[in-house]
Amino acid sequence: MKYNIFPAIRLTLVCLLFFSGIYTLLILGIAQFSPNHGKGEILIFKNKKYYANIGQKFAEDHYFWSRPSAVEYNAAGAAGSNKGPTNPDYLKAVQERIDHFVKHNPEVQKSQIPSDLVTASGSGLDPNISVQAANVQVKRISGIRNINENKVQELIISNTEKPFLGVFGTEKINVLKLNIALDNLK
Repeated sequence: MKYNIFPAIRLTLVCLLFFSGIYTLLILGIAQFSPNHGKGEILIFKNKKYYANIGQKFAEDHYFWSRPSAVEYNAAGAAGSNKGPTNPDYLKAVQERIDHFVKHNPEVQKSQIPSDLVTASGSGLDPNISVQAANVQVKRISGIRNINENKVQELIISNTEKPFLGVFGTEKINVLKLNIALDNLK
């Protein structure tokens, strides 16, 4: 034990210096090359500031709905529900979300509802939905806003983000940006 204590102390000090100093400065330096210098994507709409990289709650029928949040869209407490796929409470919550969606979108069959509209993401703050999740909401939104469905489809297409370098990830749509574009239609 006497021979191991000094190497352990040295290793602890090296790790402390590296992870609390060098690594932190490295990540901060890399962030300076990103848009808005690593502070996230900030959008101003109707004199309010929104962060496009954090999920926002949209539950009104005249908007595209966001992905559900396990933390009620509180960025200070990002987390998943930590409930397994067979947990009765989890299954009840998902079923309630499905029933709510079908009630507000009667033309959509349960089998057509994408999972990202009824399940929360791992962080609970995912700002994006799939293209399929946007498409199943078109009839509701076009009917309430009295907008041609093709116009709403064009908004979806113009707000679809392609995979990184064409291969990493899937197509997705930022709900905040899509809803701002929807509000700007009129």
